[in-house]
Amino acid sequence: MIASLRGRVVALTPSTAVLEVGGVGMQVQCSPGTLAELRLGAEATLATSLVVREDSLTLFGFADDDERAVFELLQTASGVGPRLAQAMLAVHPPDQLRQAVAAEDLASLTLVPGIGRKGAQRIMLELKDRLGSPLRAVAGGAPRDRGGGAAVAAGWREQVHGGLVGLGWPPREADSAVDAVAELADEQSGTGAPDIAVLLRAALRTLSRA
Repeated sequence: MIASLRGRVVALTPSTAVLEVGGVGMQVQCSPGTLAELRLGAEATLATSLVVREDSLTLFGFADDDERAVFELLQTASGVGPRLAQAMLAVHPPDQLRQAVAAEDLASLTLVPGIGRKGAQRIMLELKDRLGSPLRAVAGGAPRDRGGGAAVAAGWREQVHGGLVGLGWPPREADSAVDAVAELADEQSGTGAPDIAVLLRAALRTLSRA
């Protein structure tokens, strides 16, 4: 199993990063929040999980070991594969998922494309005693700060739009959602680079209301 990668970031797309490790370019599937921490040309370390299928080998990358552990645990629930598990982590960081499951917050889980009310109930039932308690205090439900690098490399609009399309939303609807969170992005720009993960969740809430 490939448990981690460390190397220079040589390419970034809205859904993948390529790390050069020992002269070999390793493509890794990542959530927008994880990609937002990476910078082209800089050294990076990602925790990884290798998903083996009959016709493919797919490497998923994460900001830390906790995110990888939650990704793997989510897949033990009925109907949750690697793509859906990654989508869940794109919408909610690990501790927010723990809080949502512990509080039986169906509305939060159904923000994830591909999860309906019945699916959310099943996931909560199967994982409630297994995800554990939040590891970090999250005041008022605020997410971890994961802003930064990729916003410089690709622009927050491209990052959020690509994340939404990667989660299954049509490009036109993704365009509208990006426009809807532009004011929030401008507010964040006053204190540094926009936080892609926060903007993505705000865009998803806009789409769910629509």
